[in-house]
Amino acid sequence: MKKFLFLLISVLVFVLSLTFSSCRDNKKADSVEEVLENAGDAIEEAVDDAAKATEGALDEAGKAIDNAVDATDDAVKSTEEAIKTAGEAVDKKVDEIKKD
Repeated sequence: MKKFLFLLISVLVFVLSLTFSSCRDNKKADSVEEVLENAGDAIEEAVDDAAKATEGALDEAGKAIDNAVDATDDAVKSTEEAIKTAGEAVDKKVDEIKKD
């Protein structure tokens, strides 16, 4: 009888230990799944933020390039006017020299 009772208690302890460890495994699996899900969400948010920042930077770079092109056009026009004015001054001086 004692052997049977000992065997029954041993089986009961064994079954209970399996149940508790299997619950812990499920909790660990759930927490690992949750961690991976949270990491995936964080990565997705970081990618979205980087895309928005890059888009803003590209817009700003485009505006800066447009401004540089406009400034270059203005400089070319000013240079043309300066060359024209200098040419006119040279022509006047040549005419003066010819008259003398």
